Amino acid sequence: MASPPLAVLHAEAAPVMDLLTVPQVMARLQLSRSAVHDLLRSGQLASITLGRARRIPTHALTDFIRTRLEQEAA
Repeated sequence: MASPPLAVLHAEAAPVMDLLTVPQVMARLQLSRSAVHDLLRSGQLASITLGRARRIPTHALTDFIRTRLEQEAA
């Protein structure tokens, strides 16, 4: 039996980081574009910039939601 190609092994070892666009975050949070940009500008929601494109890692969105839930519970 042949072993899987090295690229397949590497892809399984490294977690895939999904990146969301601002419209995708708008839809998930049901917020306006300006509200999402306010969260990004204030640093409450982490993002990266690739050229002129702004992308939000899915883990950053999850962390933001978790933090807000903890604040609401306190």
